Amino acid sequence: MAIFLNLMRMEGGKRHHYLRTFRHETADLLALRAWLLQERCTHVGMESTGVYWMSVYRRLEGFFELVVANAQHIKAVPGRKTDVQDAEWIASLLQHGLFNPSFVPSQEQQDLRDLTRLRVSLVRERTRLVNRVHKVLEEAGIKLATVLSDILGLSGRAILQALCEGERDPERLAKRVHPGVQASQEQIVVALTGEVREHHRFLLRELLSLITVQDRSITHLEEEIERRLHPFAEQITRCEKINGVSRHVLYVLMAEVGTDLQRFPDAEHLSSWAGVCPGQKESAGKRLSGKCKKGNRYVREALVQAAHGVRRSRTYLGERYRRLKKRRGSKRAALAIGHDILVIYCQMMKTGQEYQEKGVEFFQQGDRSKFGRQLVRRLEHMGYQLTRPPQPVA
Repeated sequence: MAIFLNLMRMEGGKRHHYLRTFRHETADLLALRAWLLQERCTHVGMESTGVYWMSVYRRLEGFFELVVANAQHIKAVPGRKTDVQDAEWIASLLQHGLFNPSFVPSQEQQDLRDLTRLRVSLVRERTRLVNRVHKVLEEAGIKLATVLSDILGLSGRAILQALCEGERDPERLAKRVHPGVQASQEQIVVALTGEVREHHRFLLRELLSLITVQDRSITHLEEEIERRLHPFAEQITRCEKINGVSRHVLYVLMAEVGTDLQRFPDAEHLSSWAGVCPGQKESAGKRLSGKCKKGNRYVREALVQAAHGVRRSRTYLGERYRRLKKRRGSKRAALAIGHDILVIYCQMMKTGQEYQEKGVEFFQQGDRSKFGRQLVRRLEHMGYQLTRPPQPVA
């Protein structure tokens, strides 16, 4: 991979270009830094392309004022795309102050991001493996999911281990179920009656071993994340009181957004950066699509997960979700509740305040007053004259 560098400087009232090409190895990056220092360069602009910009950024960090921009925000004229023209275009934008810098986290926060993102990937992979276990059991005629809510729980693992060892009798398999399972013994026996072949046992053994490895890796990652976020234990304990927000959601927020939110002027700027607020598209006086822009997908997924966790609770956020769902649907309601959670998180991290639960009564008070106004309008429309009592002077 080659790096095309366009150096622009003003000499004698004219703008001069110096084009150099460097490879993406460490030795060439050090040569790039030496050449820029020799030419007395002060500002360096680059576009974020995957992870390739990171090594360049780390080699130049501390020597120049670095500006990283979203590649989508600095697109040149379509149809004239070459690496050399891109370098010239970026240099021109940087010289005229038209470069909109992106948020670049510190090295410590970037390391924490790597841990939380790897955990998200491992959890997804574990879910895919569990779904494959479901598939193998269904193929063998074992309806374990109909009597157990979690087939990899205490009872499920005991039954799967017995199946892998060659047990065939449904009666003996049913005896391995924990007494706390709600299903009756007859239902469990019927669910465990099937035709398990040696092929199915081999697949189950391999899948269970892979799931065990995933569980061990996820546990190690969570311990490392806990260790790195130990200085912020007080903030985590305080923010856990937000309805629907678990400790893992806070890990993602602290890794992606950070613990110092002073870089964001207010909560709305943070919501726009994360991509959890409505977009703006207006033309000819008409408001068109309000689709959210692309933001940080890890923050967005964590907030939507927290919103779905609070949807059935008798809380302020739960009641707000149910009211929004009636008018806008479940997806928009979940995104709106995720936006509310992010705003609450931002305010709590900036001010250090405790979470104040408003409760369902917050909406009920507004409903009573709104219902009263509707009744008054209906009576006046029918011809009645109403005399309102005088309001007390404050």
